[in-house]
This record gives sequence, structure tokens and C-alpha cells, in this order.
Amino acid sequence: MELDDAVLYQDDPGSSAVMSERVSGLASSIYREFERLIEKYDEDVVKELMPLVVAVLENLDSVLAVNQEHEVELELLKEDNEQLVTQYEREKALRKHAEERFIVLEDSQDGEKKDLQARLVTLQSLVRQMELKTKNYADQSECDGPQLFMVTFVTLLGHLDPLDSGVI
Repeated sequence: MELDDAVLYQDDPGSSAVMSERVSGLASSIYREFERLIEKYDEDVVKELMPLVVAVLENLDSVLAVNQEHEVELELLKEDNEQLVTQYEREKALRKHAEERFIVLEDSQDGEKKDLQARLVTLQSLVRQMELKTKNYADQSECDGPQLFMVTFVTLLGHLDPLDSGVI
């Protein structure tokens, strides 16, 4: 709003404000009508009406100013909303990506767990076989402790595949 397109008015002698262009146009039209009535009838016809019309115009101008402030605030809120929606969408996509990654890692971990459980079963079976063979060797030959340990150790080494690094 430029000062050229506005009218200054005063409520009280110490304060002045700029009237909007729309209200200024209305005030000019009403003023011309009041002049016409004064010329035709006399000044007393509009004497009581003039302060009321001025108050209505000032209130209208005030309401228009508040409305403009609300429109500016609404625009700012719309921009904030757009930013929040954008941020929400970005965070939603990141969360989806993280959940997908978590599922992949969980599946991988489940696979590793199954592999390790299978290896454990194999090793437990191997230990039982070794214990049985050790017992059989002990029963067949009456060896003392160190010889029995060597027989068990050599037997165990014979059953391990050096290329299968996952067994040990």
C-alpha cells in the first residue's frame, strides 16, 4: 500500500493512520454524497450521521488490516505446512528404507543362525563319534592317560576337513 493511494485520518489529535485504498474510495463516495445532501438540505441533516459514518469507515479499515495480517499469516502457515509435509515424506521414505534394510539383515542373520546350528549339530555328532571311538580304543588297548589323549587327538584330526574353515 503506497501513501499516494491512501488517505490519512485521525481518531484523536496525537495519532494518525493510513486508510486503505478501498476504504478511502468508499469515504470519498460517501463524502460526495454528504456534500450533495448539505447543498440540498442543510448541514444539520448530516451533522449527527457524519461521526457514525467515520467510525464505521475506521472500523472497516481496521478489519481489512486485520484480514490482511491473517492472509499473510495463512500464507506463512501454508509454507510451514508444505515444509512439514516434505519433511514427513522424506522421513517416511528413510524409515521405509531402514525397515527394509532391517528385514534383509534379519533374514541374513537367521540364515547364519541356521548354518551355525547345523554346524553345531555336526560338531556334536563328531564329538559323540570321537568319544565312542576313544572309548573303543581304550577298551581294546589298555593305554594310560597320555596315550589315550594322543589317540583321541589324532582321531579327531583325521575327521576334520582342513578346507572347511567353518567346522572349527
